Amino acid sequence: MKKRNLVIMALLLIFTFGIYQLYWFWKTKEEINKEYRTKIPTAWLLWIPIVNLYWLYKYCEAFSNKIKKDKSPILWFLLFVFIPVIPPLIIQSEFNKVGK
Repeated sequence: MKKRNLVIMALLLIFTFGIYQLYWFWKTKEEINKEYRTKIPTAWLLWIPIVNLYWLYKYCEAFSNKIKKDKSPILWFLLFVFIPVIPPLIIQSEFNKVGK
């Protein structure tokens, strides 16, 4: 997993009004699929209403089971749905711990 600066990431999340978050999802999805052999679907599904919730759950499931190992994907999913700016920072800090 690639290490990313959390301060810069927080600024990008705020000042791009969520556009950076889509890019971050796409890049981290590729990294998780490659390094942990998960099956998170294509990030293009993020653009389709309702289907994007399915994609987000699969992303949270892969993170929860393979990286955090807390077996609580529903909690991560709900955090993304109700407080969308905070979970990427928490998740990236976990990626930084296991990253190169």
